[in-house]
Amino acid sequence: MDRIEVNGTNIAYRFDGPQGRPVVTLSHSLSSDYRMWDGQIAALTKRWRVLRFDSHGHGQSAVPPPPYALSRLPADIAGLLDRLGIAKTMFVGLSMGGMIGQHLGLDHAHKLLGLALCCTTSRIPPEGKALWDERLATVAAQGMDSQVEGTLGRWFTPDFRANHHDRVAPIAAQIRATPANGFIGWGRAIQGLDLTDRLAAIRVPTLVLSGALDPGTPPAAGQAIADRIPGARFQAIAGASHLANVEQPEAFTQALVAFLEDVMPA
Repeated sequence: MDRIEVNGTNIAYRFDGPQGRPVVTLSHSLSSDYRMWDGQIAALTKRWRVLRFDSHGHGQSAVPPPPYALSRLPADIAGLLDRLGIAKTMFVGLSMGGMIGQHLGLDHAHKLLGLALCCTTSRIPPEGKALWDERLATVAAQGMDSQVEGTLGRWFTPDFRANHHDRVAPIAAQIRATPANGFIGWGRAIQGLDLTDRLAAIRVPTLVLSGALDPGTPPAAGQAIADRIPGARFQAIAGASHLANVEQPEAFTQALVAFLEDVMPA
């Protein structure tokens, strides 16, 4: 990966695909890194230039001390695009990346060709905030090893975990390698998420994808986002839990590519 200074922090990023094509930017979930999108790269780079990056506090990017703000990374992304000479991009974010995408649509829409908001939510309810308090306290005391099993249980169906070790093991490694400060900083920021009532202000073409079996950000959360963004499309990915792009890569990528071809033909 290459690195660049943006807004006082160091962001690791990489490009794949042919130069001169429209750019698709991919944003990963909490507790993963840019490699979470490996299953989509072959299909996307047939048509577009793909930009991936590690959110600060993750992967090879800098790890500032907490607290973090969900509104900060969109500003970092806008700055990254400016530094790289990209006037506009299609932004695809999953889970935390989808939360960041909502902020981009609200505050930096001039940088967007469109949005794909995947396996995400627009609001953390009161009972969810208590769960986050518990997780953050556990990580502060025990480190990220404490999160691997529980996270995998939410991110994948039992059948997938049992039969696809080759795809689950790399994700487990990414969870374990996430810096504790990165998890705590972003976890506290996610805990305060409350964008539902603002979403009608997003005016770029938007696709919302949900895993049909996702317990954490269920299809109802995705449908609520799509219902509020004018003209947004919604689709649930059958047989997928939270990391739908890893568990059902063919169906996920097919839905994403169909949307991209409509919005930004190669």
